[in-house]
Amino acid sequence: MNNLMKNNPVVWADIPDVDIIRADDTYYMISTTMHLMPGGVIFRSYDLIHWEIATYLYEILEDSAGERLEDGRGIYGAGMWAATLRWHNGKFYVIFVANDTRDQDISFLFVSDRIEGPWEKRKIKGFYHDCSLYFEGDRPFIVSGNGNLRLVEMKPDLSEPLPGGIDKIIIRDTDFVSLRFEGSHMYKINGRYYIFMIHWLRYGSKRRVEACFFSDTIDGEYRGSNILDDDMGYHNAGVAQGGIVDTPDGDWYAMLFQDHGAVGRIPVLVPVTWDAKTGFPIFGVNGKVPHWIETKSTRPGYVYEPIVISDDFNYAPGERLHPAWQWNHIPDNRLWSLTERPGFLRLRTGRPVPNVTLARNSLGQRTMGPVCEGSVKLDVSHLSEGDYAGLCAMQSHYGFLAVTRRNRENYIVMLTRSEQRYGSRGDNRPGIEQACVKLDGTTAELMIRCDFRDNIDLAECFYRKNGEWVKIGPALQMLYTPDHFMGYRYELCCFATKKAGGYADFDSYEIRVLE
Repeated sequence: MNNLMKNNPVVWADIPDVDIIRADDTYYMISTTMHLMPGGVIFRSYDLIHWEIATYLYEILEDSAGERLEDGRGIYGAGMWAATLRWHNGKFYVIFVANDTRDQDISFLFVSDRIEGPWEKRKIKGFYHDCSLYFEGDRPFIVSGNGNLRLVEMKPDLSEPLPGGIDKIIIRDTDFVSLRFEGSHMYKINGRYYIFMIHWLRYGSKRRVEACFFSDTIDGEYRGSNILDDDMGYHNAGVAQGGIVDTPDGDWYAMLFQDHGAVGRIPVLVPVTWDAKTGFPIFGVNGKVPHWIETKSTRPGYVYEPIVISDDFNYAPGERLHPAWQWNHIPDNRLWSLTERPGFLRLRTGRPVPNVTLARNSLGQRTMGPVCEGSVKLDVSHLSEGDYAGLCAMQSHYGFLAVTRRNRENYIVMLTRSEQRYGSRGDNRPGIEQACVKLDGTTAELMIRCDFRDNIDLAECFYRKNGEWVKIGPALQMLYTPDHFMGYRYELCCFATKKAGGYADFDSYEIRVLE
């Protein structure tokens, strides 16, 4: 193994609600994906610092009208949330809830012999919010909840609670908080049971903090306290919520996350030690998260696949899209193609919609800090009247840079949401046109630059004219809002507002991360 050092946070991109394990020499980390398809992303690392996409759990979760974006609102801010990932007796287990299925009183269980799959999907009885799976030998348990944390013993197949098994509230949040205990992660270490969780204080630092409670028996008295209350000097955004993992050398780390404004919730690696007398965990160094973190690699020299990529869409027949790409809700596979025009991504319009948040077949990737530029080149020869095609900085308060067809001519336009504040899921109003210039010809090059430094959170739009980038429209003040509950993403979009049938051909997508 060789020593590595990197600045914290370890990845400046939206990877929230993380849980982490080690299987032999490999670390795996799962994260919330909500409305994105494929969903249930699992990342892989050999040093806890550099990460690549290992797999997704599913292409489609439930195939509901909401997941297909056919109900006028979609599953923004809902979908797959806060999974638990475990490796037990040679099998990988993932359990999570989808907040759009709350009324069904179910959670989802995925099981596989290999991290790459195939994954077997099951439904289990009970809605286990922010759950943690724990195995006591062959006895499975789930800890979950908000405020009051409940321990439930499950049947061996995890299908439902075990009749007559343990089912009790083991921890109650009696502190003065605005968000009560949630985000549970349970472990047994050196004969003692530990549960890590977060809550949001109303006093003192007034931010999210990490807490830990422990017990000598699985369903006994749990006692504990807050163990990390630090924002790394960043806008009072507490570093908290996530799992812990040991290395082959016996060192311990916690992978937590921190709110970083519009780019999203980004992973932070924290060293963990243990008090020799009490056995209580100590997060960080002198109560602080180090700005530089040191680890060792189990596979020195390993070359990681990037989690965001540029793409020229030159795919071989039958080749899948790179895993950096995810669809905004379930795509309509009749309306997109990599083969109708080789070397291009063709997006066809379907049922007319009023704005870009309701457009089927929007294809996207994460934005990345501190500053990034996403650009597309596209052929708009076959747009129909009222169509839009282009690049979106996607969140509830979006910035959409597109070509539209009106009065038999093409125009480059910048659109934003029709109001500054966020609302409930389902924005059914047209975007507000902030700028418009006529496009000469049928090929456009569009770029959106996102500046996430120090929560500046500004996006600027450009189009290429005579080889130069020309700014169009006002800067967008990006907002991280809980109706989407996701960091901004670059999405390639094409939709109709009048009638279906038009299409755009995307020649290339390029992303540049500026340090």
